[in-house]
Order: sequence, then C-alpha cells, then structure tokens
Amino acid sequence: MTNPLLAPRMDVRSMSRRRAAAALVVGLGLCACGSKDLPAANDETTGAGTGAVGTSSGSGSTTADTGGDTETTPEDRATIVHSFGVVDLAPLEETQPCVQWTLDNEAALYVQTVRLTNDGASHHSNWFVVPENAFPGDDGYFDCDARGFTELGAAVEGTVLFAQSTQSRIDEQRLPEGVVVKIPPRHKVVAGGHFLNLSDSPYSTELRMAFDLIHPKDVEVVTAPFRLTYTDLDIPANREAWFTGNCNLAGTYEGQAGKPLDLQLYYITPHYHYLGNYFDLTLSGGPRDGESVFRFDGFNAGSNGQAFDPPVDLTGADGFRFTCGYDNWRNESVGWGVGDQEMCVMLGLADSAVLMDGTVGAGAIVGEQDGIVMNEGNCQVIGLPKNDAQTLPSPEEIAAALYVPPSSPGDAELPPVPECVDVDPEHPPHEPATLGSISATLLESTCLFSSCHGGDGAMAGGLDLRPDGLHARLMNHAVAGNTDLPLVAPGDPDGSWLYRRIADCAPLDGDGNPVQHMPFNAPTLSRPELVTKVRAWIEAGAADD
Repeated sequence: MTNPLLAPRMDVRSMSRRRAAAALVVGLGLCACGSKDLPAANDETTGAGTGAVGTSSGSGSTTADTGGDTETTPEDRATIVHSFGVVDLAPLEETQPCVQWTLDNEAALYVQTVRLTNDGASHHSNWFVVPENAFPGDDGYFDCDARGFTELGAAVEGTVLFAQSTQSRIDEQRLPEGVVVKIPPRHKVVAGGHFLNLSDSPYSTELRMAFDLIHPKDVEVVTAPFRLTYTDLDIPANREAWFTGNCNLAGTYEGQAGKPLDLQLYYITPHYHYLGNYFDLTLSGGPRDGESVFRFDGFNAGSNGQAFDPPVDLTGADGFRFTCGYDNWRNESVGWGVGDQEMCVMLGLADSAVLMDGTVGAGAIVGEQDGIVMNEGNCQVIGLPKNDAQTLPSPEEIAAALYVPPSSPGDAELPPVPECVDVDPEHPPHEPATLGSISATLLESTCLFSSCHGGDGAMAGGLDLRPDGLHARLMNHAVAGNTDLPLVAPGDPDGSWLYRRIADCAPLDGDGNPVQHMPFNAPTLSRPELVTKVRAWIEAGAADD
C-alpha cells in the first residue's frame, strides 16, 4: 500500500527509530499465495511442530521468572472477539482501506493466538498494534492517507501483530504455549487491507478478529518480528525460476545486542502471488548448516504460517537461506510488484533482542537446474533494538487476575468464527441462472480468486473452472473425491457433487463421512442466492449457456 510517510510529530528518539526502520518494516506483514493441488477434502493440515516449548537462550531477556511452578486454570485464559463490520464491493471493485479497533485496555494483553475470518474478497491484510493516539480517528474502516497511516509508521510506533495469508478466509496464528505477541496498555489494533471483487455482482464481506489471551504468569516469551525479502525478481516468460537469498544476521545482531546471535524462531509465514509454487527456509552456518526448517509447495488458500515448538535455535548459526520459486506460464516476464506482478517475503516472530530485516536488492542468475532458472543474492541486513514497550509481564501483572478488556458494542456474544448454515434450496436464485452468469458471479470470486481452480499450474482435484471450455470440463470431469456422484448430473442438483460441496456445510462422501465444503478454508458457504443459482441451472438441464 502506497501512502505518505507518517505525519504526526515525533520526538528525536522516535525519529531515530523510524529512520533506522525505514527499510526494515515496509511490507513486513505479507504472506503466501500461488497455485497448488488441494489436500484431500477430509485431510487435516497443520503447520505446528511437536514437543514442549523450548526454553529461551536469553535473547532480549524474554524468559519470565514466575517464582516457581504455577498452575493454569480456565480463569487464566480468555478469548475476545471483534467484528470490523462489512465491506461492500461493487462488481469488479478493488479497494485498499485501513481499519481500526480500539481495545480500551487499561492493562497489557498477552496474545497467544490471533484468528481472522472473512467472507471472501479479502486478498490480504497486515496488522499492527499502536498507541491509541497514533493515526487518530474513529474505529472501523477509513482512508489510510487521510490519517497518514503507513505500515512503516505503525510498526515503529508499536509492533507487528499478524499477517493474513493471502486470500485465506480463516487464518490462525497460534503460537506455542507461553509465547505471545504483547499489546501494551492503551493500544489499539490497526491494519492496511486489500479487497478485490472479481465477480460481476456486488459482494459483501465481514472481517472478524479473535484473540486468545493468556495470564501474564504463563508468559515465557514476548516475540519480536523480523523479515526476509528478495525484491530483485525477474521471472522469465514461460519459465520456472527460483530466487535464493543468503541472509547473514549474526554481525548485525551482535552489533545491536552486544552478544552473538541467539535468536529463537517461533513462527513464520511466507508470501508470494499466484505464480508462486515453492518456498524454503534453511539454516545457514553453525551446527545445523543446510537444514531446511520449513518448506511449502504451491498454494492451498489456507492458513500457511508455521509454529515451531520447540523453537528453531540459531545459536552458533550465521542466519538463513530462503528461496521463493515461481512457474511463470504467462507470455511476458514478471518482476516485483502488486497486481499481476510477484513478491517474495517472509515474516518471522522470534525471541530476539533485535528487530532485523534482510533484503536482496541485487541478485544474479547463477545457473539452471532441471529446467529452472536459478537466481541468488546476498541480503543487506538492518537491525534496531526491540521496542521498549515489548517487555515481559511485571510482578504486579503476574500477581493480579487475568485482565480482559471491555467488549465493543455488539461483540460480547460474537463467536470467534461465524457459524456455517446449509443453503436453503428454496432460497430465490440470483438471475440469470446460466453457466455464464455462474462463472462471472460465483466462480470468479471464489474458485478462481484463490487460484485453486485456475492458472496453468496444478489445480485442485485437477478441476479447471476458467471460463473458456468450462461446460465441457464440468460434464467430463472425473471427481477425485470418495463419491460415486458425478460432478454435474443435469436435472439432478442433489445428485451433483458440485452442488453438494457448495450447498452443505458438511457434505457426506461415499462412506457417509463429512468432508470439507467449498469454498476451501471458508467459515461459511457462498451467498445463498449464488448457490441456488447453480441449483436452478442444474435443474434446468445444465445447458452450455
């Protein structure tokens, strides 16, 4: 999001931090998208590791001494939920509003899990916590420029909270036990968002955020964000290409912290666009040199961050090597940027005394491997001290009861995730009930929005829902799931697997077991009038119209 620099007046120390952070935080919150086969409909996927939370090595003095063993009770946990309201989009509208939630918190909040849901059309959003007097104005959606909001300014004023995985409808950042993002007293949540309606009909989507809070006595680590980026992208037309950044963090870390690198990595989320098909994070130097700690292939419209429990220990290492891969099936080269261009970014949350940014601004082609153009470059690394407000709980906080801030009007009984309701087959359908209209109003905004059923890469279940030749593919597609139903049975919507998957919250497979509804990774179904339009089209014979 392009905005002017933060306008409010700052003291000398804040300006110094801001100048030091100028290359550090821009785009910190971005996360992953691309194209990939979906997992089996009843598969469960998770990025979390196993084992107990690792003890801190002392990075930033972030391990709390609670004075002995403590017992966690239900009173030590709480969940707070907030709806930011609905964004109404005109047909084919694209917009980039900011949004705000004032917490009115008199005490610090220690957030172990952030959960964001939406009804689609949310391409991505980057979230921060800042003091209440930053970017002043009412809660809800607002024009970013009008308040002088920039992601850089928000990160320097406060800290990074969360980054939405691109196009994900349910996204969860669940940190290991005792590991948190801290929201200091009298802070608020603010974000920059990107909404995109690819359909030919109006679209409405609600953003809802939930925090799982833990008691200060259970806090062991207050995380600090860092970022790795490869900006020098030049992806040749009709080729695959990989871009690898070598990020030596040790020197910058020691220069800022006065001690060798001892970062403990607890969470990462990668980011690329629809041409992306590969991401890898590998340790560089030290006893685990060359060990890949995270690898992701393609895209599944899911929550693609990963937690590490125990953390990845960089003690004795130099830093990281990270790689973004792309399959550019287009007829023109692609570079760094928004829209139809690409990005390569990774956000990390760590036990670290230093905020760090590593950026490859100048790489080079180093060869070719299995037909893939290989690019590589060294990171320029910048660091600055952790924000003074990002401290461990005080003895007074540890001794007190769990603090829960007041709920905003309308939020008190709000569930963290909206309830899914089966579509009533009698709901009046959107008109006209033709395949062309179904493609323009439903498939474009859901199945193709996430690139799951479009593009020249591998598609979910092998099902291509792009407009050209759509009817023939729907009629001839061999269903990959466990069902004897055809994808489309003309005249019989209830006997059509396509309709079952979009109309039922828990459609049943051939063995009577519930499987995942569509859209993938969505808390609810698509708008009922669009779903019953599919029903009406199938009932009328599923013509090629």
